[in-house]
Amino acid sequence: MCGIWALFGSDECLSGQCTCAMKIAHRGPDAFRFENVNGFTNCCFGFHRLAIVDQLHGMQPLRVKKFPYLWLCYNGEIYNHHTLKMQFDFDCQTKMDGEILLHLYDRFGIKKMASLLDGVFAFVLLDTANRKVHLGRDTYGVRPMFKLLTDDGFLAVCSEAKGLIDINHSMEKAASIEPFLPGHFEVFDLKPNGKVRSLQMEQFHSCTQEPAHAMYDRVNGECKLSTGFDEEAVKKNVRMLFESAVKKRLMAHRRIGCLLSGGLDSSLVAATLVKLAKEQKLAYPVQTFSIGSDDSPDIKAARKVAAHIGSEHHEVNFTAEEGIQAVEDVIFHLETYDITTIRASVGMYLISKYIREKTDSVVIFSGEGADELTQGYIYFHKAPSPKEAAKDSVRLLKELYMFDVLRADRTTAAHGLELRVPFLDHRFTAYYLSLPEEMRIPKDGVEKHLLRSAFKGLGLIPDEILWRRKEAFSDGMMSLKKSWYTCLQEHLESMVNDDQLEKAATTYPYNPPATKEAYYFRQVFEKLYPGRARWLSHYWMPSWIEATDPSARTLSIYKPDKDE
Repeated sequence: MCGIWALFGSDECLSGQCTCAMKIAHRGPDAFRFENVNGFTNCCFGFHRLAIVDQLHGMQPLRVKKFPYLWLCYNGEIYNHHTLKMQFDFDCQTKMDGEILLHLYDRFGIKKMASLLDGVFAFVLLDTANRKVHLGRDTYGVRPMFKLLTDDGFLAVCSEAKGLIDINHSMEKAASIEPFLPGHFEVFDLKPNGKVRSLQMEQFHSCTQEPAHAMYDRVNGECKLSTGFDEEAVKKNVRMLFESAVKKRLMAHRRIGCLLSGGLDSSLVAATLVKLAKEQKLAYPVQTFSIGSDDSPDIKAARKVAAHIGSEHHEVNFTAEEGIQAVEDVIFHLETYDITTIRASVGMYLISKYIREKTDSVVIFSGEGADELTQGYIYFHKAPSPKEAAKDSVRLLKELYMFDVLRADRTTAAHGLELRVPFLDHRFTAYYLSLPEEMRIPKDGVEKHLLRSAFKGLGLIPDEILWRRKEAFSDGMMSLKKSWYTCLQEHLESMVNDDQLEKAATTYPYNPPATKEAYYFRQVFEKLYPGRARWLSHYWMPSWIEATDPSARTLSIYKPDKDE
């Protein structure tokens, strides 16, 4: 997890530029560099480093002797950089995974470069020889990036929107700060004065496509899949691809840990991670982390999983009071006012704080993306047809960068941690989405039936966890008697009066809040980021069912596990 920042065409003073770049310092606590581009007026880069791979040569903007005209500033991990290096016989100068971008770009150009990358990334690549600036972001937007572009040629780029807010106010009045679209690259022409003009924006990969790098995996004999849709063959493929997704993400020179809620997704990630860590003889035990109140169903379930897999387990006690106190800080880091995103982020923010302060784990695995991919939300039981369920699954994946992926990135980055999400592996998602629609829907009253069945009988995780019903992270942190969202709503009842709520549509005509909780979140957001409401296009809400709240526990079809 790092923080990238770049500016082209602004004549703002150096101190002002540095101040803007420093707003994302939390993303990279190990080192900072601010550098102007030689020979180009008003072009500069800022980089906050979290050292994960090649601690000696890992500073950015990255430049190598072979390509003195290329400047690279990126945030991400390229899991297939060794494979690509051998496949194309590249002579790399450093051990940095990101160096592969320079070699691929020089040989193939921007589009093929981006399509061959197996990983998560957001990058700014400057080609001074051809006067071009290139931006790109991974398929699901696991790594964040925002841009600010004006009609008269100013371009600013940053990992988080907060780093762009105070850049040259004349710039900002002429354009809005927008998230860079996942799975896309954009090419700009660079003028001698540093100003730019957009030439091309194109999608290089979507979640339903098999990634281009898969052909090279097959050449190297990796992860050979069974063909056809025989159920047992499909389950075997699911297991193989998932284990491969976890294995490739072990690439790190820092200690690896895993968030463990006790639900299916995080339990599969943690169990597979511990299994592979033992096989690879890592020099330390894998640490797992859970958060919740004493009577939290998540805490109890996570404890069972940790005992089963033999991880070094840590429990973080969660109280409603502590959570309420953290809400404003959470909204600051999230840059959103979405209801369920904020609720779920509080626990993840606090557990990340614990990890940073109390342990030496830096690379953190998590289960994000599984619900969207495998139709894990309980509202999928109400899908009108397998076709509609499959369609909504793709919609959720495309919107991840505004919700769950945003939450996971910002809450961990706030404390200088690096997040890894194997369920959003390119090959795994492409394969799962290629399966017949009927195979992916809930069965026998159980969501994610195919995923659960694929790991049945293996003893990887306890059976009671393998078949445990869906429980939202923000709900499962506290007891069934009183959910976290209930505590929040009760606390905020006195902080927003009835008159304010009645006039909400007038006060906030865009995405007007419908509850006092939503109104309060919006109030805090507007205080921190006035006039930025359009950063969120819509609230996250369940489909096909009458819902007034995003919490699964408020839905009529919600049924807790009997033993909880």
